[in-house]
Amino acid sequence: MKISTDFLIIGTGIAGLSYALKVADRGTVSLVTKRDIDISATQLAQGGIATVFSSVDSFASHAEDTMVAGGYLSDPEIVDLVVEAGPSAIHDLIDWGVQFSRNTDDQYDLTREGGHSHRRILHAKDATGREIERALVDAALKHPNITLYQHHIAVDLITESKVLHKNIEQNRCLGAYILDIKDNDVLTFGAQFTVLATGGAGKVYFFTCNPDIATGDGIAIGWRAGADVANMEFMQFHPTTLYHPFAKSFLISEAVRGEGGILKCGDGYPFMPDYHELKDLAPRDIVARAIDSEMKKNGADCVFLDISHKDSDFIRDHFPMIHETCLGFGIDMTKEPIPVVPATHYLCGGLCTDESGETNIRNLFAIGEVACTGLHGANRLASNSLLEGVVFAKKAADISISRLGEKLPQNLPVPPWDCGNATDSDEEVIVAHNWDEIRRCMWNYVGIVRSDKRLQRAMNRILLIQKEIDQYYWDFLLTSDLIELRNITTVARLIVQSALSRHESRGLHYTIDYPERDDNNFKHDTVIPGDTIQTRDD
Repeated sequence: MKISTDFLIIGTGIAGLSYALKVADRGTVSLVTKRDIDISATQLAQGGIATVFSSVDSFASHAEDTMVAGGYLSDPEIVDLVVEAGPSAIHDLIDWGVQFSRNTDDQYDLTREGGHSHRRILHAKDATGREIERALVDAALKHPNITLYQHHIAVDLITESKVLHKNIEQNRCLGAYILDIKDNDVLTFGAQFTVLATGGAGKVYFFTCNPDIATGDGIAIGWRAGADVANMEFMQFHPTTLYHPFAKSFLISEAVRGEGGILKCGDGYPFMPDYHELKDLAPRDIVARAIDSEMKKNGADCVFLDISHKDSDFIRDHFPMIHETCLGFGIDMTKEPIPVVPATHYLCGGLCTDESGETNIRNLFAIGEVACTGLHGANRLASNSLLEGVVFAKKAADISISRLGEKLPQNLPVPPWDCGNATDSDEEVIVAHNWDEIRRCMWNYVGIVRSDKRLQRAMNRILLIQKEIDQYYWDFLLTSDLIELRNITTVARLIVQSALSRHESRGLHYTIDYPERDDNNFKHDTVIPGDTIQTRDD
């Protein structure tokens, strides 16, 4: 079955939904998501969205904070672009129905997080992402030009190179093959513009606070189609996720530290002053390494985040969801510290894009966490991610609308999916085993602290597993699990390859073989060119 659309959007977080709402008045929109529409990393975001919204703040200050957090690897022009577009992006969200928290004077309540020099975080209590997702989903579902495809997962992109079976100077995206998970049928989507807004890749690691959908799908299918990737070594580990045997990596917002929370060892010693002048408000990479160091030094399973010295009504009012969740596990944060550990949180690298969110494949856009725009550098500043998603959604939408009606250089028939001689698999245990092995390998060898020996060991194992998966992929009919396994293995390989090529410690990449930052001989970006054409005969 073939479906033709003007705009094909894969992913329904803040970036994908914002783009959809920006273009929906100008053409038909197909919105694809592999679970329900509101299952996204955006929905789980607690802290908020950063922008200059106060007279005592400035664009220059926000930009400098972003550059510092990013280890001065961020692109200053992109940083300025995003920071200066921030207030307008916030007004777009408000116009779509997002209700941010206000203070007693009915002004927007601005909070502060690690790495920020001013209060500039707009939030909706401690469930900002849930409020943003609610408003954008409501707006999208009401628009007559938007057709929703839930429980559909992208298999691969369709490009001119693939259709013509040769490399061409200016490759162009023509759509994507999409698996209908419930009917087990691969659909062909032809589109003038294809947008990857699939989020991050936290599930590549064993411990993560990401949702189960974060399997790096957009990065993997983009790279396989020929899109370049960059800076994949910069995987952010959120310093504070709830440590409890029955908690599924529940994130404790950085805003808790922003409002006075103190990290302590089991004996009550506040250790962050030993690591950074900003203490508990230091950037995330520093805090995560400090926690990792303290846990290893003391042989502890966790550290503790204590905000119990603040008024209990203040805590319950500012962090209702965190307070309620912790209570469900027998922890009263108004009276006792919260046990926390780091977990994989945010990928600062991704598909390379220009200032409009376009990849090196024409009419293929990447927005949100799937993209490497140049904003985050070596480490994302807290609450800049939601901002980036909205800003680049608008930039991509503007370029797309300007090209509507643009003719292809030749009439290219988009072929239907061909399953060849694939049969149903009777070895599903292989998928489960390889999934588990990849994630444990990444956590053990490509984690917060790295070495060349660990990275090479990880690469050797990943390449062996990838061979098994490639054979399995062509022999058996597609399933969602198999597609995700193929994607996390591809992304794992790209992360390790990038990490091996950076011979310094900067931001989120810390290696004991090169423990210092090298400002004289460093690579600005670790770019890995997109893959060549892949066929069943490869």
